[in-house]
Parts: sequence; structure tokens; C-alpha cells
Amino acid sequence: MKPRWPMIALCISVLVASAPSAAFPTKDEYVVIADNNQKSTVPVDTTEKPRAPIKLTEMRVRSEVALRYARTSVLTHVHNPDARPQEVTFRMLLPDTAFISGFTMILSGKSYKAYVKEKEEAKQIYTQAVSQGLGAAHVATKARDSNHFTVSTNVEGNTTAVFDLRYEEFLVRRNGLYNHAINLHPGSFVPKMEVVVHIKESQKITALRVPEVRTGNEVDATEKDAQNSKAVIQKSTNEKEATVTFTPDLTEQRRLAQIYAEKTKQKSSSEKYIGYSSTEEENDEDATVLGQFVVQYDVERTNNGEILVNDGYFVHFMAPTSLPPLSKYVVFVLDTSGSMMGRKVEQLRSAMEAILSDLNPNDYFSIVEFNSDVKVHELKEADEEPAPAYSHYSYFNTRNTPVTLVPPSPATAENIAKAKVIVSRLNASGGTNIYSALEVAFNLVRKGTRNENETDVSSTVATTTDGVSTTAATTKKTEKIEKELEPIVIFLTDGDPTVGETSTARILSFITEKNSGDKRASLYSLAFGEDADRAFLRKLSLRNEGFMRHIYEAADAALQLHDFYRQVSSPLLSHVQFLYPEKQIKEGSLSRNKFRTINAGSEVAIVGQVADDATEITPQVNAFCGNDDGIGRKRYEVSQKVIVPKTKDEHLPLERLWAYLTIKQLLDKRDAADDSKDDSAEKKALAIALKYEFVTPLTSLVVVKPEETNAVDVESVDNLPSYSTPFTPHLAIMGPPPASRPNNAYLTSNYASIGASSFASLPGFETTRTTTPIILTTYATTTAQLESYHLEFFEWTSSLLNPFKDTLAFNDNGTEVILKLSKDDDPPKADGGDTECSNSTSAVGASDSAASVCVYLTRCHAARSITADDYQKSYCVVDNKYAGVCCARADVDKTP
Repeated sequence: MKPRWPMIALCISVLVASAPSAAFPTKDEYVVIADNNQKSTVPVDTTEKPRAPIKLTEMRVRSEVALRYARTSVLTHVHNPDARPQEVTFRMLLPDTAFISGFTMILSGKSYKAYVKEKEEAKQIYTQAVSQGLGAAHVATKARDSNHFTVSTNVEGNTTAVFDLRYEEFLVRRNGLYNHAINLHPGSFVPKMEVVVHIKESQKITALRVPEVRTGNEVDATEKDAQNSKAVIQKSTNEKEATVTFTPDLTEQRRLAQIYAEKTKQKSSSEKYIGYSSTEEENDEDATVLGQFVVQYDVERTNNGEILVNDGYFVHFMAPTSLPPLSKYVVFVLDTSGSMMGRKVEQLRSAMEAILSDLNPNDYFSIVEFNSDVKVHELKEADEEPAPAYSHYSYFNTRNTPVTLVPPSPATAENIAKAKVIVSRLNASGGTNIYSALEVAFNLVRKGTRNENETDVSSTVATTTDGVSTTAATTKKTEKIEKELEPIVIFLTDGDPTVGETSTARILSFITEKNSGDKRASLYSLAFGEDADRAFLRKLSLRNEGFMRHIYEAADAALQLHDFYRQVSSPLLSHVQFLYPEKQIKEGSLSRNKFRTINAGSEVAIVGQVADDATEITPQVNAFCGNDDGIGRKRYEVSQKVIVPKTKDEHLPLERLWAYLTIKQLLDKRDAADDSKDDSAEKKALAIALKYEFVTPLTSLVVVKPEETNAVDVESVDNLPSYSTPFTPHLAIMGPPPASRPNNAYLTSNYASIGASSFASLPGFETTRTTTPIILTTYATTTAQLESYHLEFFEWTSSLLNPFKDTLAFNDNGTEVILKLSKDDDPPKADGGDTECSNSTSAVGASDSAASVCVYLTRCHAARSITADDYQKSYCVVDNKYAGVCCARADVDKTP
């Protein structure tokens, strides 16, 4: 029989970082495990002569953006001009909000398409690697909020490889603009490079900017930033479509690379990137990094929102623009523990100076400082002599003295000036008492927004029906009511809890319970630097109506803090509910429809499936908005009616938008839940991801040979604590052994807080390097492994063995077969005894095949001398799961 090569399989999934431990890699670290056991049949020219370097000949990026939903394809051509095979590595930096939706390699004219599969027992790969003492390599990464996709493959001599990576993302509106960013880190200057972004919206595009190519490590560009003079913008006559084309020639690419390198060198030496060092070698890599191509735009909108329906799905956008902001009460909870000493606390002071200036006249605020102890600052401190540096207070935790809950301060010019004096005196020392700080913050919220600041206001209800504003009913009677303040807690820390309550699980439980009821506040967590527990802070915010952001420890940290504050500083609507008649929407299809606030410059999107017999959708939006005088609030109600169209519009990607947002929100729900809760959210997210072929933290991407349909499902690390929503795809490759690389390679990559992309070849691609070279070490199917399954005399099983799952896996007429192996001394047997084989004509052993029975593999003596192909014709299943074989009765339990 012809030997069959193992399948080429590429598994991409998520490996997230665990708590610091010698047993697990640090962030931006991956492990490559290779099998050198099998020899290649491809002729290799062993003549010692230099190889012609791999050439990146073409890179084309296409983005189709419809209704803020971007579908991007990155097509790259790589030519091997040498007669000998060479390995190339394709790397792409993806936004951390993106899901990979497809990957294809074309090698020697054959197409290798990717398929999405479920992960299971993924952690075993890394555990197995560590147990073998395998090495790890750091990958330098140089763009924030990004993830690294990598795949290596062999390219035959004098051929061109084509890589096509596709990913999808929903563009989030920040500060009034959608930002679509594409990383251009090819690793080499490209003779043919083109980026095309096509935008199609249902409303007029009111703003469209293309800033100069950026490093990817700045805050969002503004109208003050220089614009890209090489980008060509074409707009449609109806102003609802636009195409942006960017085709930098080699001269422009060198200019951009030089600018990128200069900006990188200008960064302070104290700026920290995991796995990144400012070595001469790394600066060489900068010489071919072009940067990040960004398109910013916005669309025309009204306060009433917009609903679109297509092919059984709908999306409801809401981004109010002309409403007065709600008065708010902001509690700043600032970490001044010892780890904030030096540059961090200086940046905190600078950021708070700018943030305090942004408070509105009708706002109120409090400043809570914490380290080992907690203090609520009083503004009168600004008129007093400052306390000695690092002289902290007798509060709450260390001396068991309750903290004085100072009433909130109105944001008058005088009070803001005093607050800036207090902030300028912040110093760092001591431990990190997170629980006490948050408890004080929510005590302030409960006290500061109740029975305080009463004033006379008129009660007003604003209503809109079918998108048309009607005269609001206004109550002329003026009454004494409580002034409503929208409570916001902004919590900044750079470390783990080290003082007081140190259990993050208990802190989550206590604080969530504390922040409940009518005065529930939005909690926004800022993880400053790499040492903050981002998984904990993310869960804390998700449970408390907010979200977490990572503030990178860089020269612009103060700008990052200020930019974040601007995104949440102007709530326009509060207690927002989107209500849809039950008969119009399919049960269980509606995404999140309740929001604590909607802030100026942002947008919310609700998606769902339309009921089969629905002819219209008539939603109602209920909320509170601010009064024109800035005092108090009024009810906000919007009613609309949209007819369900009978025809399908192929240009509206509502179904995929529904799938994307639903998965994202289900994963948030899973991450926010207690560990003891059921896993229904995860199961639903997994089912949708598999159906729509999205690579998520729950799924893997598998590439198989075109002429074969099966693949060995090699999993990657899973179920480790996550740092945040981003996940890093990583891969495993199994396949026909190329001339210059091992037969099997498993690569795992954990969460990259900041990422990089490049295109490299190893060997021969001189322009791209990593901080530390990739380390290849052997991992073969050893005799010891076969012995652990009692298969030492069944050597043919090594080609089907998956030791990470304890299974044999192969394809049977297009169906993947996975059979369990046992390590017990006594082989498994069916409860009712050995049964006659249904495929007895393919039995192994004595010629009397009619007398064959299904037995566990090791019980059949004749099965020792068969091949893997023979087994695929004679296999059976024992006890509904174990690897069995149709064996002649005379050979069952036969003594050698």
C-alpha cells in the first residue's frame, strides 16, 4: 500500500498568560515543538552555496466596510528564487477586536484552505512541551491593542507562495469617529503594495480623514494631525460611499520606514514593551516597518437612532449627538502605591491636571488616593502646607480607623484649581489596598448622589414617534426634587491587591454587591503598565456597568489617560433600554439591549433576528437625558416603525454583524460570571463561532491538504486566566515533511498586550529578525509514548497517534474518526462481551474472516503487523469510544 503522509494542519487558537510562574511563558512568548523523526523524500541540494533570498513581491490589502462592519483581506505573494526549498514565515498584526474568518495558502499551485474547529484539552500541548524541557522564544511586538498571527511553511524552489488572511471586526465609535486601522509591517520593501478601503453606509459620510501613517502606539489621530498626502479619496455622488486607495512606491515606503524608525528611537528608554528591547538588531527590523494605515470617518445621524433590516436580521444604531450632557459625579480612585513611584506618578499628575480641566460646570467630583491606606482628599488641603513626602495617613486598613467621607465638590473653577494643587502633591509609597479603596468609592457614590444638592426644576418628557419629534408634555408645576448625578468611578491601579483583602474573587463579590441598587455606578478600570491584573480588572468592570482599558507604560501614558477619560466623560443618556415586541423578534436572538449610559462620541448597536412572520419592527427606547439648563434630568422616549423588506440586499452584512456582536457579548458574559455559573453563554458562543467560521478563544483554525478532508486536531493552550478580551491566535502544523523543516511542528503563542507584524523567511530573509531566534526542538512519537498505551508492538499507530488527546485520528470516507486509547493494564472490553464485526470482510488475522469480532486493538495479535491504511479499513469501536479492530477469533488474546 502507498504510504500516506500525515495531513497539513494549522491550528490557531488562544493561549493566554497565567500568573507569573516558571512553568508558563511570559507575554509575547511562544514555543515551537518539532518532530524530526520522519525523513523527507524531497531531494535536497546539499551543495554549500549561498541561497538566493526570499522575495516579497506583492502585498494587497482590501477592506470592505459596510455599516461600520469591516471585512479585510491581506493577500501576500512570496517568491523563492533559489532552486532549493526555503521556509517562510507569514506574520500579520491584527486588531485585538478582530476575528479571523479565513486563511488560505497556495503552495506549488495547490490551495490549502482553513476550517474552524472546536478546541478541547488544549492546555495539554503546552504542558507536554514544558515537561520535555522545551525552549521558548520571545517575539518583539510594537503596536498596542493588537494580536500576532504567525504561520511558517516551506516554499519549493523557483515557486511563489500566496497567503490570504481574512479577518472581520466591528468599528467602535470613539470621540465621534470610527477608526479603521491596518498594520503595514511587511518586513521588506514591496514592489507592489496597495491598500484599498471601501466604505458604504446607509447615511451620508460627514467626516472622512486619512492621517499620516502612524506607529500604532499613539492615541487616536485628531484633525490637527498631518494627513496622508499619498492617499487618494473618491466619494460617491450620494455621499454614502467612499473609496480610499494607498499605493506607496518603494520611495514612499522607505520614507515611511525612516519616520517609523525615528519615532521609535524617540521613545523614552523607560518605555516598556514585553519581549521588546531597543537593540541594534531590533532597530534593523524597524528599517522596514511602515506603520499603521488609518481611515477615520463618521456618518450623519439623529438622536432617534437608525434601524436597518435585511434577510431576517436587524441592527439598531443609537448615537445621540445634540443632547445636553447629564450632570455627573466622578470619583477618581488613584493608586499611589510604591510601584507607582517615579515616572508613573508624574504621568498620573499630568493626566489628572488635564482631566480636571475637562469637568463640566454642573459636575461634582471626589479624589480618593490609596496605597496601604485610603484617603478622601478635602479641597481645603490645597490651602495648607503639604504633608512630608511619603507620609501617609491613618486610615481604614492599617489602624482600623474609618475613612472620612468628604462630600463631593462641585466642579467650579476655584475647586478645580485646588484639586490640581492636591494632585500635584501626590507621591508614591506603600502597598496596594484595592478593596478598601473601592469600598470607600462606592460609599461616596451612595452618599454623594442621594439627599444632596436639591434644586427646583421643571419635569419634562421628550417623546419621538416614527422618527418625528412631537411637542413634549411639560409640567408647569415646579417642585423640590433631588438633583440627579450620574455616578462614575474611574479606578486606576498598576498592581495586584497586596494589603487588606487580597483575594480577587472576594473583592469581585464584595464590590459588586456593594455597587447595587438605584445608585449603581459605572466602574471604569485603568490597568496601568504590565503588572496590573487585567483579567481581574476586566471582570470587575464588566460586573459593574463599565469596561477596562490598558494604559501602556510609555512616554505618552498621560495622553492615554486623558484620551480614555474623554470617551466616558459626557454621558448623554442614562438607564437606556431598547424594547422590542416579542412577536417581532426571534426568542434568544437579541443582543444586549440595556445600557447604563451612552456617552457623547460613542455609539451602541443592538442586533437580533426578525421573526419569520414579522412585517415590521416597532421598537421603543426609554432613557433619561439632561435638562437644557444642566440641572436635573428628564425622561427620553423614542418610538419607531420600520417595515421588514421582502428583498435581500447583498451589501448589508447584518447576519455576520449579528454573529460577531453576539459572540463578543457572550464572551463578556462568560468572563464576568462567577466560576460556579453554568457555561451556557460559552456553549452558545462556540456554536455561533463554528457556524460562521470565526476564530475565537473557543475555536481553532485548521488547514488540510486539498485532496484530503481529514486533519489531526492539534490543540493549543486554553482555559488559562485571560488578561483581557484580546486573544492571540497561534498554530500547530502537521504535514508532509518539506526538505528543510521537520515533519510536525506545534507553535503556541500567548496573549500579546502589544503586537507586531512582519513577513520573514528563515533562512534567507535578511530584513526581518526577532528579538530572540525561534528555537526548534524535537518532539517525536517515542517508544516510551507507545509503551504508555501498550502499543510498543504496534508501531504503525504512531502516524495516527495524538498523544495530547490519547486518541487515534484518521479520515473514513470524508468523516473524521477519533478513537480513544487506554493506558490501563487491562484492555477495555464491551459490557456484553465481544461482538461480531459488521465489516468482517476486512478483518485481520486468520483467513476465517467470518468468525471475526470487534476487540480493543492490543487484544489482536495479528494487528501488530498491519499498516495504518489496513487499520482504517478494519477498525471498529469498543464500548462506544475505544480503538478497536475486527480481528479473527483465533488471533484474539493470542499469546505471542
